[in-house]
Amino acid sequence: MIRTFYSALLVITSPLFLYSLYKKKEGKPAVGKRWKEHFGFTPPLKDPKPPLWFHAVSVGEVLASTPFIKQLKKQHPTLNIVLTTTTSTGAEQAAKLGSLVEHRYMPLDFSFAVKKFIKVIKPQQLIIMETELWPNTLALAAQHNIPITIINARLSERSFLRYQKIQWIFNLLSKNISLLLCQTQEDADRFMQLGIKTQTIHITGSIKFDINISDNIIKQGDELRKKIGTARPVWIAASTHQGEDEQILHAHKQLLMSMPNALLIIVPRHPERFKGVLQLAIQQGFNSISRRSQSPILSTVEVYLADTMGEMLTLISASDVCFMAGSLIGNKVGGHNVLEPAALSKPILTGPSYYNFKEITEKLIAVKACSICLNKNDIALKLQLLLQNSPLQKNQGKMALQVVADNRGSIQGSIQHLFKFI
Repeated sequence: MIRTFYSALLVITSPLFLYSLYKKKEGKPAVGKRWKEHFGFTPPLKDPKPPLWFHAVSVGEVLASTPFIKQLKKQHPTLNIVLTTTTSTGAEQAAKLGSLVEHRYMPLDFSFAVKKFIKVIKPQQLIIMETELWPNTLALAAQHNIPITIINARLSERSFLRYQKIQWIFNLLSKNISLLLCQTQEDADRFMQLGIKTQTIHITGSIKFDINISDNIIKQGDELRKKIGTARPVWIAASTHQGEDEQILHAHKQLLMSMPNALLIIVPRHPERFKGVLQLAIQQGFNSISRRSQSPILSTVEVYLADTMGEMLTLISASDVCFMAGSLIGNKVGGHNVLEPAALSKPILTGPSYYNFKEITEKLIAVKACSICLNKNDIALKLQLLLQNSPLQKNQGKMALQVVADNRGSIQGSIQHLFKFI
């Protein structure tokens, strides 16, 4: 009865979801003729062996799952993996895994679509990254005796309170979960308060700590830094959102007053905002602005707009200090992954709203590898302190990398749990 009500609600709300999914935006790849996959019309796999069905909703989840999939395939090369994403940007990122996986679009949570998908793909296990949980998908997977494992599971206090208000929906989800591999004890406690059975839950840590920086990334970062100038102070504002760019640019204006050769690399989170951020920088009166996609980086450039995709690690590698955005606009976003700069030995700044990465950020704050900036003036002050003190930079970067090293191992622990069902 509850699932019937949920399904009716899904039918009513799906037009808005589909509009958002298929709406054309600059820099966003089109789903194209593959839209049918969202409704369960999915092509058969090249390898007929029952695969592990790995779901990662969009770009961030695909990036987080990439080292997991690589290690899994390295240890068990004959495993067949189908990777589903909901978004086209996630599909684009999944394509970079090449022959390690076959990509399909995730069927929408209509029973008929999920049934079609399962019939064609015949998965032996469903592995979901973090907490992308859909009632009909979980129920139908369970009906087909497909074990369901949630890896890297997290549940913030905010999400926990939301689920409490719709406990009836969470009950639909929880009864079908075979294994819940949580990042922290706090996550596990919240899931248990919502009714997940204790024997289902294990704490494996965050797989984000198992980040692997390739030699190629380091090489590309070194090459870019040579083009920028090795003697210049360089900072990056990573994954900025609307409402943050003005504050970032203002902080850089202040910094230029004391360090006139400083460079800001600004990386908008969404490609459709590239032009808007460029216009904002022009309006704020910077003397020289360069675009990563078009212009060479000269010594006179004050603002370098990163209007390309998939280069974040290279850009962070070429910088001295990283400000992680998504953290300056109240509770709208909740921060982004601070482990990328940490793994590159960079001192980190972030705004006061980082609830999506609370445990990770607080580990870095505890060893003084990360500092909280309350506003644009605070960003400028902390930047100046770091950029004028090379030993302090290096020490904070060293401590950040040590936090990453001390918390590795989640992937291997998670893989061992998965093989209970393979």
